[in-house]
Amino acid sequence: MKYCVECGSEYQDSVTACADCPGVQLVDKETMRERGLPVANERDTRQFVRVGTAEDPLTAEDYVQVLEAARVPVFTRPGRAGSVDALTTGNVMPWWEILVPVEHSARAIELIAREKDNLQATEAEAIRAAEEEELESEGYTAPPPA
Repeated sequence: MKYCVECGSEYQDSVTACADCPGVQLVDKETMRERGLPVANERDTRQFVRVGTAEDPLTAEDYVQVLEAARVPVFTRPGRAGSVDALTTGNVMPWWEILVPVEHSARAIELIAREKDNLQATEAEAIRAAEEEELESEGYTAPPPA
């Protein structure tokens, strides 16, 4: 049998590419195990650990895309979203846990930290641009440089 390294689907040996993942070549069971990927119909024994959190789903999705691009297996789950949490913490917005296999945790933490820095820099630039646009719309002109 052959397997897709992206979605894990199982195919007969005569098939060469995954029907669901365009351009992805299929590999044998040993290759799947060497890459640390679960094989279809076998118990997944990987242990996942939390490497970060996100306060909103868009940030969580951004972190997942960064990790997937680096070929790090990842999944997210809401960490707080119930009515009891809203009453006890005062926070009605859920946060998302970013989980990866133990063997990928150090690399994932580094990638998430780098992406968090990029997002903060982008946020600071967006704030500055919005402030400049607001000043321009109010007719304010900056004094010439000294």
